Parts: sequence; C-alpha cells; structure tokens
Amino acid sequence: QVQLVESGGGLVQPGGSLRLSCAASGFTFSSYPMSWYRQAPGKERELVATITTTGGSTNYATSVKGRFTISRDNAKNTVYLQMNSLKPEDTAVYYCKFVRWGAAYWGKGTQVTVSS
Repeated sequence: QVQLVESGGGLVQPGGSLRLSCAASGFTFSSYPMSWYRQAPGKERELVATITTTGGSTNYATSVKGRFTISRDNAKNTVYLQMNSLKPEDTAVYYCKFVRWGAAYWGKGTQVTVSS
C-alpha cells in the first residue's frame, strides 16, 4: 500500500525556516521523481519543487527559487523541502506527490503558517 506522510510543518515568523519531510512506503521510492505542492486557502494547488530519482536535477517555482531546496534520501525513502526566508505568502498546506503508471499519489499534507 502506497503511503506518503508529510511532517515538519508549523507556525513560523517571517524570515524563519522550516524543513518538511515526506516519508514514503509501499513502492520503490528510488525509481520515481518526487514533487512538493502547496495549496493556500482559496487558491489552487501549485507545484513548488520537483526532484529526479537520483536528486541530480531539481526544479522550482519562480516564487520559491533561491529560498527553498528540495532533496531526497533514497536510503531513507524520504524527500525533504528546506524552506528559508519564509514569507506570509508561503502559508499553505504542503503536499508531496509522485506519479506511477499515470496515477498520482498524494500525502495528506502538512500545514505551514508564516505569521508574526
């Protein structure tokens, strides 16, 4: 059974940092690119970052480039999102996702709130 479990969210002040984790199980983690998405209240879910199977290539949304870093540890079946210089507009529920055989698998998300 495929499972993606996000953790690491919370309340942080503007300018602060958080590190999100997504623990994967039930599939061959190292064989799939992974992505982080986020959804703010009243907005559509948007792609934040992606990483290839080996971690050799990453891509970011323009809004987070230079502040967020996606990484993965295939030995631990975990993908991370390091978020620095957080802004109030980064407030959202953050999800990890992968696609296998045309089907998308999502975690339940972790809430990130950036507020003073």
